[in-house]
Amino acid sequence: MQKPVNIAFFGSSLVSAYWNGAATYYRGIIKTLHRLEYSITFYEPDIYERQANRDIDDPDYAKVVVYQPSKNDLGKCMNQALKADIIIKASGVGVFDQELEEEILKIRKPDQQIIFWDVDAPATLDRVINNSDDYFRKLIPQYDQILTYGGGKPVEEAYRLLGARDCTSIYNAFDPETHHVVKPQEEYVCDLAFLGNRLPDREKRVEQYFIEVARALPDKKFILGGSGWDNKALPDNIKYIGHVPTKDHNAFNCSPLAILNISRDSMASYGFSPATRVFEAAGAGACIISDAWNGISEFFKPQEEIIVAHSPANVKEVLKFLNKKRAREIGQAALEKAQNSHTYDHRARQLKTILQPKPSVV
Repeated sequence: MQKPVNIAFFGSSLVSAYWNGAATYYRGIIKTLHRLEYSITFYEPDIYERQANRDIDDPDYAKVVVYQPSKNDLGKCMNQALKADIIIKASGVGVFDQELEEEILKIRKPDQQIIFWDVDAPATLDRVINNSDDYFRKLIPQYDQILTYGGGKPVEEAYRLLGARDCTSIYNAFDPETHHVVKPQEEYVCDLAFLGNRLPDREKRVEQYFIEVARALPDKKFILGGSGWDNKALPDNIKYIGHVPTKDHNAFNCSPLAILNISRDSMASYGFSPATRVFEAAGAGACIISDAWNGISEFFKPQEEIIVAHSPANVKEVLKFLNKKRAREIGQAALEKAQNSHTYDHRARQLKTILQPKPSVV
């Protein structure tokens, strides 16, 4: 029997989606890799009150190691990671990112594969390209592989121009066991709902595509979910509900007439970067209205599987004429496309060709 491939994965959090939009992405990827007989240890720091706001207990598909945000605790984790066949460092861990990115390259063994997994590639690339002295610039060619949360050819080519040995986009997807159709819940019933944390490079687009649209349509009901919007001025027809736990995402997606997707500025500028929530909403059969970005048609067929709004005015027009029958048709088409092309099983087949330990050095 072939021995399982051991992976040490340093990321923001596997067990908490609190201020951590990558959580369900990590879960979907790692759960599927576990089925393929990879053995994963996930190292995450105890920061941002994530451990107090867990969505899940430690899963059976990974060993979770929570460390204190100290160099001593981090050092212990890195010593453990030396036993792994593959070490993966994700971007945006939240503490000691630079130290981790530098040190795992220094302590690597000849037979270890070292991977940088960028879950915010557009922001990383903009930072590095605009600052020739950025510490990460010299590290890029030293990694065996750069994986990205999205971005397609524009991001892959940009990384290669910076010296990456190879770069592959592993797109978001959905886990049918986690995200699926459920009965609508009254607390989430509305005409349009948006779920997303308040971030600087997203806020302006949320104002334009969601808040101002709500102001222009006072007879419609809107729901805003996500962290950080507590002190945002909102019209009376927007109900703010705060952080929405993962267990409630299906009800949140299935109850409104439509779900709004709004890209962050950096993601929209590079394109080919569908958010995790697009696939999760599609997996729940939601009618999705999305702002326009390059490459969207490679994932869902515009106006048939997803409604693409090229401006806030388009969102207003859609809401004026969208009815339940049409919303159900679009949601069903999105669900079928997601099931056929965008599950984590599809992504795992791509990953399996990449996550190969190096031959032992004799």
